[in-house]
Amino acid sequence: MKEIKKILVCGGTGCLSAKAAKIVENLRKSIKEHGLKEDVEVIQTGCFGFCEKGPIVKIIPENTFYIEVKPEDAERIIVEDIISEKRIVDLLYIDPRNGERVFEGENMEFYKKQLRMALKNCGTIDPESIEQYIAADGYAAFKKVLTTIKPENVIKIIKDSGLRGRGGGGYSTGLKWEFASKNISDQKYIVCNADEGDPGAFMDRSILEGDPHSIIEGMAIAGYSIGATKGLVYIRAEYPLAIDRLRKAIESARTEGILGENIFGTEFSFDIEIKYGAGAFVCGEETALIHSMEGERGEPTTKPPYPAESGYWGKPTIVNNVETLANIAQIILKGTEWFRSIGTKNSPGTKVFALAGKINNVGLVEVPMGTTLREVIFEIGGGIKNNKKFKAVQTGGPSGGCLTENDLDTPIDFDTLLAKGSMMGSGGMIVMDEDDCMVGVSKFYLEFTVDESCGKCAPCRIGNTRLWEILDRITKGEGKEEDIGLLRELSQTIKTTSLCGLGQTSPNPILSTLNQFMDEYLEHIHDRKCRAGQCQALRRYLVNDRCVGCTACARVCPVACIDGKVKERHVIDQSRCIKCGACHSACKFNAIDVA
Repeated sequence: MKEIKKILVCGGTGCLSAKAAKIVENLRKSIKEHGLKEDVEVIQTGCFGFCEKGPIVKIIPENTFYIEVKPEDAERIIVEDIISEKRIVDLLYIDPRNGERVFEGENMEFYKKQLRMALKNCGTIDPESIEQYIAADGYAAFKKVLTTIKPENVIKIIKDSGLRGRGGGGYSTGLKWEFASKNISDQKYIVCNADEGDPGAFMDRSILEGDPHSIIEGMAIAGYSIGATKGLVYIRAEYPLAIDRLRKAIESARTEGILGENIFGTEFSFDIEIKYGAGAFVCGEETALIHSMEGERGEPTTKPPYPAESGYWGKPTIVNNVETLANIAQIILKGTEWFRSIGTKNSPGTKVFALAGKINNVGLVEVPMGTTLREVIFEIGGGIKNNKKFKAVQTGGPSGGCLTENDLDTPIDFDTLLAKGSMMGSGGMIVMDEDDCMVGVSKFYLEFTVDESCGKCAPCRIGNTRLWEILDRITKGEGKEEDIGLLRELSQTIKTTSLCGLGQTSPNPILSTLNQFMDEYLEHIHDRKCRAGQCQALRRYLVNDRCVGCTACARVCPVACIDGKVKERHVIDQSRCIKCGACHSACKFNAIDVA
């Protein structure tokens, strides 16, 4: 029997915005026109991860990997690759190390050190097809636990695996389930936290877009283990594609009898409902999330009681994030020893990171715990854009800290990152180069935290505002020597007295940059200078000797602070300059320096 060729097209949010849906349409049209409907199948999948080079098209079984594909390339792919069996060279990835074309994605540095577990189906199956999920061992774990494993033994498996929550805190998943199972109640709940709010983070969204059934299966197994019959997915409303695919997955699971009453002929019943969030970062904290689902303000409450004892509507509730749930079925099927063989002793398994910032290979990566920052940034990530010098990497989003060149050989796991003054967080990883101002970076993250604070407790509401005001003064050249001590003292106070994790971790970017980049803080305060040229108030625009006197700069200056005759070198009056940069942009001779 002739093997049917498959054309996989990335259908994640990023690639769809770059006309991936039109690529699918054109491929199917060309297949029909060439009479290949029985020989070739086009599948719109989830994210391949290599977002920097999307849209991506992969041909199976040859594994030919095409990047930056355009709708007009569809006809070429059918005629040249499928019919003539010739690879389209100009659509292949170029290895920057040797300039050679790479035919298969597996041979790219971006993928070589990755191990896709949570992302295993993303980019390989149609996320809207329950049949394809089942063909990839989907729901086999759920059926296995319902028919052969007692609930308490399911909890033991997850506990023994060492799986820790991938949402930020890294708490033992099995231990959390065990607490909930021991609390007797007429109703219990399983909540999937899909309220992904870190700047630059898109891990959970991509899993929901590319493999929504894995989350349904993980939630159902969790429900069986603690005796819950109801699941809720709390997802931010600005994830329309993830919501649409999740809704379709829930409906198809109901149709197939995988959700609903007496599943697989057993006495167990379980169903899932979607709850929408308005995009509040604080609702990533489980008690704030629960209050939001109940229709209240998304504000955290003190613990105990923990949600496992009293959560949604006062009932025992388990809150796990998307990535955590995506690992459950595989642990059930492959066992605890398999899971523990990956990663480190105290942080087994893999972690998904959204790699962004000044990095060549922006995208979604999944690596075994213990992989070093150097491997992620310089091998998988391809190094720093435009051959700039690496400066720092922020892990853990606004709650994390900046790590420097001295930390590049740090293995990535929960405990090591905490010891370095950062954290795993949900998996955001922002890379910075020599053009980034670390005082400005701290101010950026703190501004986000101030905006996202629920305002319930004074240390977070007032303290973080005061921190931002100090940083704002420093970036404007109005800082004082005593501001350094004040930043440290106030940061420590906020960490120890805030109500929830948002406030307790909000000073981390400040403390880590103070420890690693004190010279930049002092430079801003004493010299009124920003070496990266990012703090607008501290910039000085100076005309150099390349000036030909074309007057272009003077003509665009909004405050007329540039003087000079035609064909003579111009001069900028610093007392009147508003640092807008219009002159720098207008000059075609690189005659204006930014100091």
